[in-house]
Amino acid sequence: MTDSYPPAERQTIVEDLLGHRVADPYRWLEDESTEATKAWSAAEDDLWASWAARHPEREALAERLMELVPGVRSAPLVLDSPTGGPRRFWTERAPRRDHGVLWVADEAGARPLVDPNALDPDGKITLDGWAPSIEGDRLAYLLSSGGDEEARLWIVDVATGDVLDGPVDRLRYSPLAWLPGGEELLYVRRLAPEAVPDGEEMYHRRVWRHRVGADPGGDELLFGGDGRGPDVDKTAYLGVDVARDGSWAAVTVELGTAPRNDLYVAALGAGPLDWQPVLVGVDAQAWPAWDNRGALWLLTDLDAPRRRLVRAAPERPGPDGWAEIVGEDPDGGVLESYVLAGDDVVVARTRHALSAVSVHARDDGAKRLDVALPGAGTADLTGRPDEQPEVWLGWTTYAAPYAVAPLDVTTGAIGEPLPTPGGSPAARNQTTGVVISQQLTYRSADGTEVRMTVIAPEASPTAPRPTVLYGYGGFNISLTPAYSSSILAWVQAGGVWAVANLRGGSEEGEPWHRDGMREHKHHVFEDFEAAADTLVAEGWTTPGQLGIMGGSNGGLLVGAALTRSPERYRAVVCSAPLLDMVRYEQFGLGATWNDEFGTAADPTELGWLLSYSPYHHVVEGTRYPAVLFTVFDGDTRVDPLHARKLAAALQWATRGDPDDRPVVLRREADVGHGARSIRRTVDLVADELAFLAAHLGLTLAPATPGG
Repeated sequence: MTDSYPPAERQTIVEDLLGHRVADPYRWLEDESTEATKAWSAAEDDLWASWAARHPEREALAERLMELVPGVRSAPLVLDSPTGGPRRFWTERAPRRDHGVLWVADEAGARPLVDPNALDPDGKITLDGWAPSIEGDRLAYLLSSGGDEEARLWIVDVATGDVLDGPVDRLRYSPLAWLPGGEELLYVRRLAPEAVPDGEEMYHRRVWRHRVGADPGGDELLFGGDGRGPDVDKTAYLGVDVARDGSWAAVTVELGTAPRNDLYVAALGAGPLDWQPVLVGVDAQAWPAWDNRGALWLLTDLDAPRRRLVRAAPERPGPDGWAEIVGEDPDGGVLESYVLAGDDVVVARTRHALSAVSVHARDDGAKRLDVALPGAGTADLTGRPDEQPEVWLGWTTYAAPYAVAPLDVTTGAIGEPLPTPGGSPAARNQTTGVVISQQLTYRSADGTEVRMTVIAPEASPTAPRPTVLYGYGGFNISLTPAYSSSILAWVQAGGVWAVANLRGGSEEGEPWHRDGMREHKHHVFEDFEAAADTLVAEGWTTPGQLGIMGGSNGGLLVGAALTRSPERYRAVVCSAPLLDMVRYEQFGLGATWNDEFGTAADPTELGWLLSYSPYHHVVEGTRYPAVLFTVFDGDTRVDPLHARKLAAALQWATRGDPDDRPVVLRREADVGHGARSIRRTVDLVADELAFLAAHLGLTLAPATPGG
């Protein structure tokens, strides 16, 4: 490496913001187009390349990780084809393939419908969503490229593969809701750039009715403004669901990522629709779905923070007309999903982040049975659109790859899993070795009980080991068990991996989320620090062997952790992070997150943000941990400027040998914040694990066959 970091001018920018004095010495790094930023970034690239060149074990590690990546397939979506036989749609990805392929099978046999690998051998194209028509004879799907998440719509004939429509642009995060007959569908599309103010091209969504093959410029506006339903804020995300017979539609309106939404329904017909409010201006959420018997079903947290399932007639859809079918779990579980299967409804909950599945009577919700799951893991459910009693259960743990099996709703029996492409990793000697997963309970600074899963080579510590602590803690997202080749590679090499279920997530319901957002965000950091202290106190690791890792909101988490108490950790991987919380709303999708964090436009809320903003808490002369920032040039959610600014600040401030505790930045082109190819994922993880291993003292030697 080098004896010094790339030079970075410290400007004397200090602003008085709503009564707060705020310094911003690296604001010039916000603009990636300037020659100064380009030169600094190129020098940082060289610095990372220098570190990587000294660690050639990354290549062997990448190969080991690729061996551990299993083939996967989804549950089938079953429709009756126009010729009368069943038509099944599913995705599967074979080992060493970059992306999953969408398949269809019917009386003509099985064949691929959409193969992103064939569309781009470099793996830059991703399949972002898909939906067959009600009759199963047409398929709408969304593609994006280079990580930009700017989905474009295509429609094909399922029998022939002929392209019927597309591309239609500006459909990022759009649902796809077909009308009967397959000639029309509803989608969510942003207004054209010339129709919105400069800088707001990422916003302004509307619901449109589109005819297959027609010019999208002539789509009928159904909801979102111009007298078509209520006007909506520029940051609103819209959802749409249509009854299978085309008689009714439901639209949800969510301002950014706020934990509440408005809900409207309307009878579909010609001309402007009469949108009736169901839940408007209420601090609650409701997710709608129409059944095949003419009823509206709602999964909601209104009067049930851990959610309940209700049913209503579309003519009387408001709360006063709701019939509760499955109530809030008395054992504290969070109702996550459900499927309708004949006269039954199958429900999936999580209790302390671990799944539970039960079967209830469809008419009154009486519980019929609990499904005996294979162990402590994560389950999901897939039913048939025609609501026949055919249900598929998906299952995974930290050591068991995702698999899909039939669920008998009459007995609760789980059948044999569907075969996965390439066979199971266990059959290929890929998951050999002892890996033990267990959930621990510890107390945070305010006495709150928090749970953490420890994955290790042994049930209890016999000696401290190199350990990675991972967390997220935000946006109502729950960290539940899921197979991970990176965790397996780390643990099989003798390390420990821990996943903390911090406040801000949904592991314990909406109150758990709200206790870690806005003015309570500090609870997330305190929960994480208590997790680190627990790992040390119980003998799993030491501060000199403890690394932390997080991405996006989790990048904010580890950024705050390393600036709050750098002595707790030896190494940090901070990926696609939010780090300048004073200016985060001005970049990427930041304006949609201010209900989660608070806004810098309010003096009180700016105080919350400044209390933990990592960029504003760097102290000169501090001995910071080794830090690797990973950023992606195609990231349209979280701008890489956050990592550039904190990297420069830490390089200026840190005390010690850059070879011993380096602060480096790894950037990558043609990928973004979300989906990416398996090859690119493996390369990224290999670099991250190699960095952690080098500074925590773990040898990540490739496993030998059979052991």
